[in-house]
Amino acid sequence: MDDSRETTPLTHKKVIGTRRLKEAMAKPAHLRICTVANQKGGVGKTTTTVNLAAALSMGGLRTLVIDLDPQGNASTALGVEHQENEGIYEVLMGTAAITSVVQKVAGFPHLDCISSNTALAQAEINLVSMVARELRLKEAIQELVISRQGVGIAYDYIFIDCPPSLGLLTVNALAAAQELIIPIQCEYYALEGLTQLLETYSIVKKRLNSDLKLSTIILTMFDGRTRLANDVAASVRSHFPNELIDIPIPRAVRISEAPSYGQTVMTYDPGSPGALAYMQVSREIAERGKPFNSNVVNINYKKGEIA
Repeated sequence: MDDSRETTPLTHKKVIGTRRLKEAMAKPAHLRICTVANQKGGVGKTTTTVNLAAALSMGGLRTLVIDLDPQGNASTALGVEHQENEGIYEVLMGTAAITSVVQKVAGFPHLDCISSNTALAQAEINLVSMVARELRLKEAIQELVISRQGVGIAYDYIFIDCPPSLGLLTVNALAAAQELIIPIQCEYYALEGLTQLLETYSIVKKRLNSDLKLSTIILTMFDGRTRLANDVAASVRSHFPNELIDIPIPRAVRISEAPSYGQTVMTYDPGSPGALAYMQVSREIAERGKPFNSNVVNINYKKGEIA
C-alpha cells in the first residue's frame, strides 16, 4: 500500500509560498526609512516590523531594524544580544557611534539590527534637556547611511520599531523617517487610538519632517470568522483606500510562538498562514517602492536634499 501523503490544496499552497520566499523582491528607487508606530500596545507592531524586515531581506534587499522600544522585543525576535551591550540608547545619548552598534542577524545575510537595552527606558527623561532632542535619531541615521554609501553597501530599507506611546522616542522615529507604517489590530479599541496617532503624525509632518507620509496600513490579528474583524477591516478600507495593503495578517499561533525561539515566523514556520501573509505584504511594499522609470530618486544626505 502506498503510504505517501496526498497533496492537498493547503499543502500545495504552503509549498508554493515557501518557494516564493526565495524569490528576489523589487529593489526600491531609493532608501526607504519606515517607522512602524501605534501608541496602543499589543497590536502586532513589533511582530510586523521584524517579519517585514525578515521577508524583505530574504528577498535580497539590505535591511536594518532599529529597536526603539525599551522592552527590546524586536531584538528578542531577531535573536540579537540586547541585555548588556551598547545599543540605540547610547547612540541617542551621544556616547556611542551608530556604526559601532550594528549587529548582524544570524541566518539572514542581508539583515542587520541595532538593539534596544534596558537603559533605553531612561531616554524619555534624558532627552528632555538635550539640544535638538527630536532629531537625535535622524542625525544618527544620516551618519550611518553616509558610512554605508562610502563602502558601497547601502541599505534598501530601514525599519524603526517604536514603543507603545507617543513620547520623545516615537517623535524621534517619526522625525527620522520618510514613511509611517501603522499596524491596526482588527478590534474596536484599535480604531479609537488611531486618531491620536494621526494627530501626532500631522504635527511632526508640519513642524519637524515635511517629507514624512503615511504610506502603509496593515491589518493584524484578523479573524475572518468574527463580524467585528470584518467591520474594522471595512472601516479602514473605506477611510484609507490607498494606504491599506488589503492582505490581513491572520491571528495565528505560529506568529506568537516564533519570538520565544528567537526567530521571526518567516524562519520558524515559513509555510504557515502568518508567514505567507507577511511575505505577500512585504512583496506589495517592495512593489510600491520600485522605480517607475530610469529617472529614479536618490537621497544625498551629504547635501541634505533629494536629487
